Amino acid sequence: MVSTKDKFKKFIKFHWIKILVISLIAVIFVLAVILMVVGVQNFLSLESFYKKMTLANLPLQFFMGIITAFVFAGVYMGFSFYFFYGGGFAKMGQKRIKSSEVNIHWKDVVGMENIKKEVFEVIKLIKDRAVLKQAGGEVIRGVLMVGPPGCGKTYLAKAIATETGLPFLASVGSEFMGVFVGVGSSRIRSLFKQARILADIHGGCIIFIDEIDTIARPRVSVGGWGAGMDYNATVNQLLTELDGLRQSKDTNIVVIAATNVPEDELDQALMRAGRFDRKIYVTRPNLEDRKKLFEYYLNKVSVSQEVNTDILARRTVWFSAADIANMVKEAALVSVRNQHKEITNKDLSEAYDRVMFGLKSNITLTDKEKKWTAYHEAGHAIIAYLTHPTDDVVKASIIPRKSALGFVGHRSAYEVYAPDKNWYLANIKTSLGGYAAEKIVFNSTTAGVDSDLASATALAHDMVWRWGMGPSGLIGNFQILASSKGWQENSHAISERTREKLDGDVQKIVNDCYKEVENILTQERGLLEVFARSLFEKEELEYDEIEQIFKEYGKEKPADSTSF
Repeated sequence: MVSTKDKFKKFIKFHWIKILVISLIAVIFVLAVILMVVGVQNFLSLESFYKKMTLANLPLQFFMGIITAFVFAGVYMGFSFYFFYGGGFAKMGQKRIKSSEVNIHWKDVVGMENIKKEVFEVIKLIKDRAVLKQAGGEVIRGVLMVGPPGCGKTYLAKAIATETGLPFLASVGSEFMGVFVGVGSSRIRSLFKQARILADIHGGCIIFIDEIDTIARPRVSVGGWGAGMDYNATVNQLLTELDGLRQSKDTNIVVIAATNVPEDELDQALMRAGRFDRKIYVTRPNLEDRKKLFEYYLNKVSVSQEVNTDILARRTVWFSAADIANMVKEAALVSVRNQHKEITNKDLSEAYDRVMFGLKSNITLTDKEKKWTAYHEAGHAIIAYLTHPTDDVVKASIIPRKSALGFVGHRSAYEVYAPDKNWYLANIKTSLGGYAAEKIVFNSTTAGVDSDLASATALAHDMVWRWGMGPSGLIGNFQILASSKGWQENSHAISERTREKLDGDVQKIVNDCYKEVENILTQERGLLEVFARSLFEKEELEYDEIEQIFKEYGKEKPADSTSF
């Protein structure tokens, strides 16, 4: 335990600038009171009124001038020292948060069970520091959390602060970048100085730096007028503080940093052992985690018994924890707007559309445009349903959203981490479904096929140029050669004959896929007409309605395909 005397010493060390300024102001105030008393006494002791006024005002005016000079000089020196030398600019934006104020407990962290195991070990290492040192182990210095946005990195840091009960200093990487040269490194020094003092008083301290990539990317070369020197100095100061070189003794300070940037894009000196000892990869939740997240957030609102979290979890593949929380929040708003007492499946479906595809547009389509869009989306839906090995068609709509006049939602019920050739071909065919449907029905196409053709061409290009999936059998990542500096300088990096062969493979994949799509839609013309007519009349078709249309025509997904 830290004694009261030691705490007092630490307090003096931590706030000495403030104490000095306050003391100076107090001394000046006392002097002013004394001078006023003396002036009043002189005033009362004089006989003549004129003498009283003259003799009383002269010392008062003299001393008041001195006091004014002292006040202005003191304030000026205090501000200058505090802001430029004492860390005033450095402390701007930094905030000390008590662990009790964070109030995110371990039970509140849901949907990341595997990650929680790693983080819990970090918590134990921070708590059991004495036991760890007794066993000869090294105290953990830094934890780097890497992952997509909205997956819970900041949430985990708050849970660590609550569970350890230590002071929590929170900062954002951009706060260390200032207008003045030297502000960045000064802010780093100030932050770690606070942490060391708090660690001495409370037995430890946690520093959390969000978006650390702002000050953790590789150091840059110094250009004209010293450009880049301040950034390099900030990174160097961070490296020094993390390494503990400035610490006179071992303190229980743990730096937790979060970033959305891959770790190989950060300065390699930060990644070495002794600085960020632990790297925790916070990924998007899997099927089981998504179910737990839906259960957690739906328990906070009134929900109809018809809502099935298993279906919601399967429908929201690749959703982050923030996306799921936003979907439930949107569903609650939709429920209130629809005057429902409880959140229903329809409310959740509309909220899903908002999260995935955006708000409905105020565009009003003519009947001709609606009809054309209905056939276009029907082509997408039929090809996706009949050819895609993993995806199921969950929704079709001709209500404009964002820049699209309609959309077909087709998603897999599980994460596909290693797509094969058939998976990519199925996506190309699905993209070409709308184009083919327009050609078959109207013998023409609209500009609405632009993004579809771009998607199909890009996938075919990657299959040929990057993944060795071309029909001619060429193997190699030719994209690297084509985009590298060597290709720009050396026209022989890829021969013209090879380029023509690669481009031919791309066109062959797209044309073969289109022919297959055209044949399917021609053979299933009746299904195309029924689907497009239903979509035209209802404007939106949900999963159950889509399933019913395909069942009426005897069409079902393959046995190995998972449906909702």
